[in-house]
Amino acid sequence: MTPPPPGTPHEPTFGHELPPEESPAPSKGSIRILQLYPRDMNIYGDWGNALVLAQRLRWHGYAPELLEYNVGDAFPADVDLIVGGGGQDSGQLVIKDDLLSRASTLTELAEDGTPMLVICGLYQLFGKFFKTRLGSVIPGIGILDVETHGTEERLIGNVSVSSPEFGTILGYENHSGQTTLGPGIAPLGTTAKGTGNNSSDGQEGARYRNIVASYLHGSLLPKNPDLSDFLIRTAVERKYGTFSPGQPDDSYAVLAREHAARRPR
Repeated sequence: MTPPPPGTPHEPTFGHELPPEESPAPSKGSIRILQLYPRDMNIYGDWGNALVLAQRLRWHGYAPELLEYNVGDAFPADVDLIVGGGGQDSGQLVIKDDLLSRASTLTELAEDGTPMLVICGLYQLFGKFFKTRLGSVIPGIGILDVETHGTEERLIGNVSVSSPEFGTILGYENHSGQTTLGPGIAPLGTTAKGTGNNSSDGQEGARYRNIVASYLHGSLLPKNPDLSDFLIRTAVERKYGTFSPGQPDDSYAVLAREHAARRPR
């Protein structure tokens, strides 16, 4: 399943049907995953995060329902888990007005504990603002107490993050915006390799309620199953009260992590 190419006509696609061979009869219930702006904010494989969540839900015995939200779509009801990716400055400009129009809905979901994963460009726009290196300001929706300033310095390469919640997180960064955290928010972790939020404080990403924000692409979740299962467990517990884990196949994730850990910066 791939998102439509930029500029093509698009209808809201609520309730993707999975191929029959990937759709065992659900025994534990369904989870609705919403990807924000896959048409414009889907760089460096970020769409893969939604696909990983869907597959791991199946392994855990739950039925995933993948939804998309693009500019101009009706926002779906009863969303259990939200993911959003990165994009160039041009992509942020395309979505900014629509995102601001959905600020109250997304804020309500966030404050109510809906698990969310926001990467790079949407991480920035979930904050207060992104000020480009040319001085223009793209306002954010203010869920996260962070602000981002564009710079001439490009932070690029493989990253290893030490997280108190999730252990070692592996990914890849490529951004010139540098983000600083306010007093009301904690980092996702500290960088053992790579840069992270900015070139000065050694922090990467942000954690607030059940939101995980990060600069790490790759996509992030295939190499970090503990992070994937946190999002899934939280979504399931909020909807059904308890989470009954299955037996995910982590063999490829283990190999990917071993390979990623060996790659130079």
